[in-house]
Amino acid sequence: MVELVTVATFLIAAVASLFMAWAIGAGSSGSTPFAPAVGANAISVMRAGFFVGILGFAGAVLQGANVSEAVGTELIGGVTLSPAAATIALIIAAGLVAIGVFAGYPIATAFTVTGAVVGAGLAMGGDPAWPKYAEIVTLWVLTPFVGGGIAYAIARTLRAEPIAEEYLIVALAALVGVIVANIEFAVLGPPDGGASIAQSAGGWLPGPELVGAAAVTTLMAAVWALAIGFDLRIGLERGERHFLLILGALVAFSAGGSQVGLAIGPLIPLSGDVGLPLLALLVGGGFGLLLGSWTGAPRMIKAISQDYSSLGPRRSIAALIPSFVIAQVAVLFGIPVSFNEIIVSSIIGSGYAAGSGGGVSARKMGYTVLAWVLSLAGSIVIAFGGYLAVEAVLL
Repeated sequence: MVELVTVATFLIAAVASLFMAWAIGAGSSGSTPFAPAVGANAISVMRAGFFVGILGFAGAVLQGANVSEAVGTELIGGVTLSPAAATIALIIAAGLVAIGVFAGYPIATAFTVTGAVVGAGLAMGGDPAWPKYAEIVTLWVLTPFVGGGIAYAIARTLRAEPIAEEYLIVALAALVGVIVANIEFAVLGPPDGGASIAQSAGGWLPGPELVGAAAVTTLMAAVWALAIGFDLRIGLERGERHFLLILGALVAFSAGGSQVGLAIGPLIPLSGDVGLPLLALLVGGGFGLLLGSWTGAPRMIKAISQDYSSLGPRRSIAALIPSFVIAQVAVLFGIPVSFNEIIVSSIIGSGYAAGSGGGVSARKMGYTVLAWVLSLAGSIVIAFGGYLAVEAVLL
């Protein structure tokens, strides 16, 4: 019989988790993926909000396990987060995000949740998980350079006169096909892991598994290239807009898979006590993302699309491809990552290719980075002190 105190604690944490999921869905992960396509008049605002909600939900359920488990169990060593610690971490993280939403400060959800879980875990007497921290910091530090660099290279190449633009877009479509063939999905793998389309389909072919996976990957790249190439032959502008829609869908799906763990990860230590499997948490977190996307994202999409409309289709394509890649890397390695950081760095990279610097001032970026750092440090300190205070009161 589950104790009423345990159920009550879980329900309190679940409410904070649902708010986190709503804020994520209404924020950058819900509004950014389709903003370029809206800016290019490829899709309406309301349709974009509808589809980003569905795709974010699908990504959360099919790819959200890695990041969720990392946030819930891999940020602290030596101890398992207690119900009180997990609840405090979620409430503090959700409270800081709420302050950012209503006060207009750029509070980064990934940094806030990570810091809150680490702070509460350290207050319990846990050990720092230095190897995991090294992975997280490496991705956080490399994201602006890798994302911005890839975006710059793609935008620069698309501006090159000697090579026809449609051929370059076909090559990019083939590259996206290769990536899609090799990203992992929970439903394709064993119960304790995932598998890619290439791995699953390649296993049905005769010969070594690696050869089969390579054959499936090549086939998917060819299908993507042919489909986009045919669309471009009908009309270059039409083909670019459709490619933007596809990239927006992939980024929205990836956002769901990489961001849902920030909302439900701290619930994992509690879920066993109330008998809820991880899949149920993923569905709940995905539902929160969907609600946020449907209720809050359309207004944000409309606002952000005005900025994207000045980028043009080529720069938008250049920004979305590295965003998709980095989000999938975060999903694969189970690393909580800021979607704002991914998108902003990619936009700036593509902007420099056009000589505009992305339209973002160095001063504004400095304030944003400072807010990210303070989000991480502040959440660690507040969660650490909050847990000790609650523990002192209860004892």
